[in-house]
Order: sequence, then structure tokens, then C-alpha cells
Amino acid sequence: MLSKRVKLLTGLIGTGLLVTFIVGLAYSISTGFAGFWGGLPFTVIITIVLSMALYDFWDECLRKK
Repeated sequence: MLSKRVKLLTGLIGTGLLVTFIVGLAYSISTGFAGFWGGLPFTVIITIVLSMALYDFWDECLRKK
């Protein structure tokens, strides 16, 4: 069982790396060959995925149980 501080730190680092990678990927797709309209479906998908990742971080690390 991890302590609350370790769980918070690893969750924050992992979620931060995920958000940075996915947003960078979406930016490169939207500004590259696909253009804005070609990258729009991917942007919608990553918005949903990132909201689920942030909810999981909140549920596991921040919510009082």
C-alpha cells in the first residue's frame, strides 16, 4: 500500500506526462499535413480521454474516501 504522498506524487507525474504527450501529439497533427479539420476528430477523442485520465487522478489521489 502506497502512502498518500507517494500516490499523489506519482499520479501527478504520470498524469502530467500523459497530458503533455497527448496535447503535443494533437498539436503536431493539427498543424501538420492533416490541418485543423483533419485533426479535429483526434482532438475530440483526446479531450474525452484526457478528461477520463484527470477524473481517475482525482478519484484515486484527491477524493476523500
